[in-house]
Amino acid sequence: MKLSIRDILESKGISATENHLPILKTRWQAIENLKSDIDNAALNDYDISLRNIPGGDHIE
Repeated sequence: MKLSIRDILESKGISATENHLPILKTRWQAIENLKSDIDNAALNDYDISLRNIPGGDHIE
């Protein structure tokens, strides 16, 4: 069973006006679509490299 945006927000103690619900629903669906794309992605196809340089973003 899928919960509505209103039910999810109310369970978290957040109230939204009727004007904002369609916007929130659209954004929520976009986020869900992005999440499903990430879950279904073959991560071996991505070349991502992260490097942590202590002290900032500059290299001497």
